[in-house]
Formats: sequence, structure tokens, C-alpha cells
Amino acid sequence: MILYPAIDLKDGNAVRLYKGEMDQATVFNDNPAAQALEFVEAGCEWLHLVDLNGAFAGEPVNAAPVEEILKQCKVPAQLGGGIRDMATIERWLDKGLARVILGTVAVENPDLVREAAKAFPGKVAVGIDARNGRVATKGWAEETDVMVTDLAKSFEDAGVAAIIYTDINRDGAMQGPNVEATADLANAVSIPVIASGGVSSLDDLRNLKSCGAPLNGAISGRALYDGAIDLGEALSVLKG
Repeated sequence: MILYPAIDLKDGNAVRLYKGEMDQATVFNDNPAAQALEFVEAGCEWLHLVDLNGAFAGEPVNAAPVEEILKQCKVPAQLGGGIRDMATIERWLDKGLARVILGTVAVENPDLVREAAKAFPGKVAVGIDARNGRVATKGWAEETDVMVTDLAKSFEDAGVAAIIYTDINRDGAMQGPNVEATADLANAVSIPVIASGGVSSLDDLRNLKSCGAPLNGAISGRALYDGAIDLGEALSVLKG
């Protein structure tokens, strides 16, 4: 399994939100590129980036820090937040991004996901953010009636590189991920699933690793910043 350290960008800073609330943001680093470099130097092989302002605005807002990260870090990075049309997808991939994450648009315009996945094989992931099994969109501000598994299955034949599944109620709350729901999703589809939201201890990573489903990896943010998870140990747990 791959450990994806999360760098969530708000107003140019690396922050973490509590349960997705923009007004509950803790700034962890005012130099996101330095933070990214720290993760890479510690042995991380991927980076997970989120443009939080972009997710609400529907277009990229924190482009400058993302570009700086791509310039300084020589590992692949994936980015979500505000990517809702082909032009934006192409622009980010041209700038050296390894993978775009399409979230809101996967619900509102699934054809775009199919078109992008076809045009850029291996470079398009779908971000599915859920509250109580239902998909939330637009920076988690809007809830839909779409069920997580139904949305995931609808992209089964689209050539999507991965599904990033976030349980919103666990995110930033340091209460552990929703292992059961993540495993259920991973067993329901053949697309690789990445777990996100609530990963706050080495035991959480061990539980995801042994959950009985073939997970591609796990995303962790606050726990890495708080020191609740030692990065070196986490990497060896997931590789072991």
C-alpha cells in the first residue's frame, strides 16, 4: 500500500480542516512546498494535494503553491479541488501533475470523467466524498442522494486510475477511518481504492492493510502534522 501524505491548501497555506468545515482550519505550514519536500525526504513516494478554496470556487485558486510543489518535488502528485473541465485537466497535467482528482464533476458531469480518463489513461482519479454513505459535492457543502457504491460502479468501465474514498465525518477528527465502508467499496469495484479521512495511528494503517480488501493506499494529513503517526514507521507498516 502507498502512503499519500496530504497537503490541503487554503489561502496559500498548508492546513487541515475539522470534518470539512472551512472555518475550522488549522494552519500547519505557511510554506506548502517546504512541507511537501519534508514528506519526500522522509521517504514518501506520492503526494496528495487539495485546493480547498478551489473546491468551493469551482476553479483553481491555489495554483501558485501547487506549481511550486511540482517544481521542487520529484515524486508524483495528485491534486483535487476545483478541477471541473477538460482545459483545467490538461493544464495541470501539462504542468507535471501525475493525476487529477475529479470529485464534484464526477456527480454532475460523469461524461467528462469518461472523456478525460480516455484522453489521459492512468492520470484521472475520482474523489468520492461521503457522509453516511451518500456523496457530498462542492467542497462537501452539498449533499446528494447518490450512493457511494453506485457512483463508483458507474465508472467501472471508464478507465479511471483510482477512487479516493473519504468519509467526511472522520476527516481531521483523529477518530480512525471507516474501515468497513472502505473495504466494502474496494470489494465492490475493480478500480483501485485509496482510503482517506480519519487515519490517525499506525493501528489505523494496519487495520486498513488487513481489512480484507485490496486497497491501493491511504491518505493521512493531520496525524502526520501532529506527530501522532511517525512517517518512517507508517511507510514500513504499509510496505511490510
